[in-house]
Amino acid sequence: MKALISRPEDLAPQTRWIETKWAWTGEEELIDHRAKARLCAAALLPFRDRRPDWEGFAASIRWMQSAADHYGVELVAVLNADTGYLFDLDDALYAEVLRRFRSEFPRAKFIAGVTARGAESDTAFKAERYRPLLDIAQQHENCEVMIMTSRGLNALDPERRRDGYLQIAEWLVRPGIVHALEPAFVPWATPFEPWLLWQLARHPKFVGGKISTLDEPHFLYWAAMCRDLRLEFSPHSGDDFGIATAIKLGLPLLIGAAVSAAPLICAAKDMWLMDGDPAKRFPAGAGGFDTRVYKLLESLQSLEDQVFRLNAGMSASAYKHSTAHVLHQLGIIAAPEAHPACKDLRASDEAARMDEALRRPLRLAERLGIPYRPSPASVAVDATARSSRASNRGNKGSPR
Repeated sequence: MKALISRPEDLAPQTRWIETKWAWTGEEELIDHRAKARLCAAALLPFRDRRPDWEGFAASIRWMQSAADHYGVELVAVLNADTGYLFDLDDALYAEVLRRFRSEFPRAKFIAGVTARGAESDTAFKAERYRPLLDIAQQHENCEVMIMTSRGLNALDPERRRDGYLQIAEWLVRPGIVHALEPAFVPWATPFEPWLLWQLARHPKFVGGKISTLDEPHFLYWAAMCRDLRLEFSPHSGDDFGIATAIKLGLPLLIGAAVSAAPLICAAKDMWLMDGDPAKRFPAGAGGFDTRVYKLLESLQSLEDQVFRLNAGMSASAYKHSTAHVLHQLGIIAAPEAHPACKDLRASDEAARMDEALRRPLRLAERLGIPYRPSPASVAVDATARSSRASNRGNKGSPR
């Protein structure tokens, strides 16, 4: 039997994960009850009457931030990712989302998703397609840039794919996050080979990477390699069907699920820590971690399995519409609309489906004292602010 590769120097561009020791590392070997990693929430851009609902946009982020502050979790909003309709936004609206965020949250860090613009007819990869959104995002300080996988970049062999990322990195003046996709998300996607992850993880401009994974435990592979090799590179889980894994491993989440379940995720992160840990806000009282977290994780995942449920074409991309229904039912946004150009829509019974999906999480949240529903006072404040803004606009019309 061929020995498993354990040294990065022995990796070749075509080496498969299954040929390495990191693919055979169990979750139990990576468990961490001491680290409370950040939660990167791919913020929803809500709509009302076919226009962006800027008040709802800010209210949803304040709701998530309130939960994060309550449990001592670092929250980083991810702007203009798929949940923010990145692929439906023109450059002007992309820039406006960032400006609106910075105006509402002047000191908050954010992550900006960038993708290749105008590459639909390209016959070869052109790194400069990333420049327009990259230049817009990097006008802002205290931000990181997530280089979203594009079809052209993904199509390259491992060595040329690395070179493509390195070319984009030449334009980075903010910290960069690389992004890998499994074919469970889009048919043309291919996750990083171990050699490619090793190459990118050592680059000084890349502080971490997101792996959007559903069918393969690639997040575990990344976690095992980065921990074993002590890489200064943080794997971020993009697995909305496997939220518990990142919490148990003490690693960051970068997910759309945070938008509908931030209080539950933040509570789980705190409950997973051992009593006595300086970062723990609510000790269990017996010196260990709060074992009720297991039921919370089950409840949380049952909700997100419905929000991200697969359609007949095996796609979960309509989760954005489900998320809007959840936030609407919680009283955070005014309407459960999607972007008017978005084709990933749920059926007319989605409000009832999300009502059913919320029952167990809401019940458990109440029993555990988790502030899942926004308080009546905060809802009243938001309503007053909306009314004031509407009055100030007068007959000028709504901004785009």
